[in-house]
Amino acid sequence: MKNSTIISYNTVVDINFKGSDGTKLNGIETYKTITEALSKAPKSSKTEYIIFIKSGRYNEKITVDKPNITLIGQNMSKTKITFAAANSMLKPDGTTYGTFGSASVSVIAENFKAENLTFENAFDYLKNKSKPDNDQTKLANPQAVALSFDNGCNRAYIKDCIITGYQDTLYANSGTLYFTNCYIAGCIDFIFGAGQAFFNKCDIVSLDMGSNTNNGYITAASTNILNKYGFVFYKCTIKKGHNKITDHTVSLGRPWHPTTSFPNGTREADPNAVGSVIYMNCTMFSHITINGWEKMQGRDKKGDLIWFMPETSRFYEYENKGPGVAQNPSRKQLSKKEAKNCTEKNVLCGWEPK
Repeated sequence: MKNSTIISYNTVVDINFKGSDGTKLNGIETYKTITEALSKAPKSSKTEYIIFIKSGRYNEKITVDKPNITLIGQNMSKTKITFAAANSMLKPDGTTYGTFGSASVSVIAENFKAENLTFENAFDYLKNKSKPDNDQTKLANPQAVALSFDNGCNRAYIKDCIITGYQDTLYANSGTLYFTNCYIAGCIDFIFGAGQAFFNKCDIVSLDMGSNTNNGYITAASTNILNKYGFVFYKCTIKKGHNKITDHTVSLGRPWHPTTSFPNGTREADPNAVGSVIYMNCTMFSHITINGWEKMQGRDKKGDLIWFMPETSRFYEYENKGPGVAQNPSRKQLSKKEAKNCTEKNVLCGWEPK
């Protein structure tokens, strides 16, 4: 795994540091936790503020609510930010985390960067899944987010990072997001949300649920209809987490219409969330289903169950290869002109990440 070669940084975090937080070593303030280092960062820095994190397992639940924060790890696999929380797990105050509150790391500020890190939600999804339904300790809602980008986030740049969990691993819900050379793993809807994200040369890894028929869904995009692009995967490897995963049991994605509350008191699946997902020049392993995409349920204003179909969503492919590729009416293809326009700059609303 890659080691960081950062020369200049503002702060160091070292889990093995024995001194007092904020003590200067070689002129650099050093802290034991990422949480404490973030608390001392400028509230509204106009320039990049770099926190260098030494190797270690940091069991912390973090919110980045300040702009221009950069987190850089010493080693991609050995510098790990982890926390175990899931949707219906109880917090110390007796309430539940909820899906979005379960995130190990939440970013709600602009110009966030991360490099050479692992973001993990350590909730034991498989252990919970194996419990009998009458076991009172079994969580009915096991969604567990590792990394979240939500309201206030924009122009996030993630490079050489591991992002791992099971259900709902990466919540890419707000702003423009760029991922390059990352390893992103999960099983159910593990890349989801309404953000506009470009995934460049990433490994997108489906973990085995042990099923012979359904081992999950990679994406659950809820892109607003006014945004042309949602998630674009470019030259990514769409791979199995284990060779034992049964062939043709993982879908490329399904359309998520989050429940929206209206002023008149009604609640319904958001009709304006028309998911946009594109796989371009990717290599797909044999776990991908023949039809590629799957439907997803929601409820209308009356509370009745309805289905949202992939055919009416903005799901496309272009010049992919590998045993997971199939040509059929269910797997719509971009034209050459459409593919040519699907650039980083266009997907990210004019932002060119560097």
